[in-house]
Amino acid sequence: MQSSTSSGDSVVASTGEAVKVEIFDPPMCCPTGLCGPAVDPTLLEVHATVLKLKNEYAGRASLERYVLGQQAAKFMQQPEVFRRLKAEGVAVLPLTTVNGRIVKERSYPSYAELRRWLDGDGSSS
Repeated sequence: MQSSTSSGDSVVASTGEAVKVEIFDPPMCCPTGLCGPAVDPTLLEVHATVLKLKNEYAGRASLERYVLGQQAAKFMQQPEVFRRLKAEGVAVLPLTTVNGRIVKERSYPSYAELRRWLDGDGSSS
């Protein structure tokens, strides 16, 4: 069952749970990585994409980013993320999960991938 209504109902995956997309970032100087004298254009694009999609899906689905250096507890709370990080180290980051399942690693998801996942398609890219 997947629903998406203009009344603000949650986008629901086939399992019946609201869709939650999480991006687990490598250690950065600040929560967004948009600091310092030379801003990485990839991080700028990811930041803008996340803000846009959070606005588009407000109240219907969840999209969050966590930075290892600032939010290590979030990495430990996700069993798949913690196992992958322990086995392969920070080189595996960034990781993206949909409802706790890893769908992408070692690179950031595109706008199209994030939209697909937020719409309830939790398949890997």
